[in-house]
Amino acid sequence: MEIRPAALDDRDRIRSVARETWHETYDELEPETIDETIDEWYGDEALETALSKPGTAFLVAEADGDVVGFTHGVVTEDEGDVLRMSVHPDHQGEGIGTALYERLRADLQDFNMERMRAIDLASNDGGREFYEEHGFEPTGEDDVEIGGEKRREVVYTLEL
Repeated sequence: MEIRPAALDDRDRIRSVARETWHETYDELEPETIDETIDEWYGDEALETALSKPGTAFLVAEADGDVVGFTHGVVTEDEGDVLRMSVHPDHQGEGIGTALYERLRADLQDFNMERMRAIDLASNDGGREFYEEHGFEPTGEDDVEIGGEKRREVVYTLEL
């Protein structure tokens, strides 16, 4: 497995991983809602912006030539935010998420961050377990609109 910076050519494969992961993870969301959200959040324009924004790291995990996971983070002042973290369901439990997280953290620390935050839907038990295993603590909640409905998010924070 190789962790490398994402490229514009990875857009379709990033969307595919996101779509498969969301369908597997968020069973409380309607399939159409997931597809619409993926098309919006991971559309060409959104990904092009994410790949070119200063203070940003966007990484993919590649195994046997296939993108099997990705992460996207950004630093604002002294705080790093994990905006996206996704591992294809067929590859979860293989250490790919940890490898992506460790590389993301190292890349974002180059921007002098003092803490990291991650935000995930409250319904994602696997996400909660992942972040807590890596030292993050729940520090807040917020709402995000997905499919015209408000969904509860949990904010996890790690002081460095």
